[in-house]
Amino acid sequence: MAFNPLKEKGMALEKQLRNWHQIVAKPYKKQQVDCYTRTRQILMNGIEVEAWGFKHQFNRFMSNIDSEDKINISRLGRIENQQQMTCNWLCPEDQSVLETTLGYEQVAVDLTAWLSQNEPDKYVKETFDFGLLEDFDHLYRYSQYAYMREGIEPNDIVQGKTDVIIGRPTQHHHNCNGLRLRNHYDKTTASPQTKVNILTVLSGEQQTHNFYAEHGFMYGDHILRETYAEIKDVEEEHVTMYESLIDPNETMLEKLLLHEFTEVCNYYTCLEDEVDDEIKKIWEIFLDIEIGHLQIVSDMFKKYEKRAPEEVIGSEIIIPCRFKSQKTYVQKILEKEVDKRLAPNGKYYNTTDEIPDDWASYKVQEKAFEISAPSENCINIIGFYHDRDMVEADESLKNKEVMLLKKGLQKTAVAKNTVLPDKLENMIKKHEQRKKMKEKII
Repeated sequence: MAFNPLKEKGMALEKQLRNWHQIVAKPYKKQQVDCYTRTRQILMNGIEVEAWGFKHQFNRFMSNIDSEDKINISRLGRIENQQQMTCNWLCPEDQSVLETTLGYEQVAVDLTAWLSQNEPDKYVKETFDFGLLEDFDHLYRYSQYAYMREGIEPNDIVQGKTDVIIGRPTQHHHNCNGLRLRNHYDKTTASPQTKVNILTVLSGEQQTHNFYAEHGFMYGDHILRETYAEIKDVEEEHVTMYESLIDPNETMLEKLLLHEFTEVCNYYTCLEDEVDDEIKKIWEIFLDIEIGHLQIVSDMFKKYEKRAPEEVIGSEIIIPCRFKSQKTYVQKILEKEVDKRLAPNGKYYNTTDEIPDDWASYKVQEKAFEISAPSENCINIIGFYHDRDMVEADESLKNKEVMLLKKGLQKTAVAKNTVLPDKLENMIKKHEQRKKMKEKII
């Protein structure tokens, strides 16, 4: 029987306050944690930040609701602030910023790949696929620094579930923000799955932006600091892109309802999939809390809009993400679309050989990289340190790396310090030669 959260009772609001020992739960152990427990923790932190922030916007701009309802919204915001603390504080103190960063990018890759394969709207799916290849390259760039600075191999974090290899080069992610604006869905015809999918990935990308904004300065290495700044800028573009898919004609109450429903759906999925017994208990409590929130907001929706909430969210739970390996799908999109770019009209896409000379993004890229691209510096540096870039993927994909770089690079607005295909190929050959020499000695 399908799970209908509107038929569930949930936890009463007056029972949702928790003490500090409950709010600040015991963190996971980074040496033992399943990589997808980490991704769930990261995603739910972002989901709660978005939900909390939206309630403040709701109370700032909604003047035509009763004071009692505004009080209730402020109380819900207080609870979600506490939930966010619990989610965020599950991260252990001995997990470095770079280790956590690899977790953030694994969220982005595997979440977006799942959403794309479970998205009924073809246009929205295409947008997800486009963003996917950018986050995929971010994981690759940060992995170089993790290895060089802290001796962390990517699989220490992603545990072999997500490939680490070049994607659409990060230097080409910087666009005129107007080109990032997509066509929005029609709120009257879009499925609840589409609405929840978009709000889920938007929350994740926004939280990634915020994490880089708050932690990118914590390393003394200037090139790494610049790389965090560069990728943070891309995440801002991702927030612009994904939020533009949302119908701006939705009322604030519709949006509030969707936020609560998205929280319920994500906690429901976390509860079903979690392998850590202690963290599973947290997801169970938070699902009960969010069902309570959904009931309160549903009553407000019926009161003010004189409509049934099912008109917006349907009557069944949505599964926003099953965190599991998406390597096969990502590889397919990587090989097919690494040369894809935002089209000049801001609505569709083209390829690198179709970009017009007056493409608006060229000016942004030329200014940003008039000295160098920080995201390219990491590959140049690791070439001295390790002979070649750090790649963890199946041999069949590893062997396509130079081809992917050739296809993914633009012909215009390329930074002077770019690792070109010939240089990458020489790095790989040099590494293989030294590897054979070591094997002979042994």
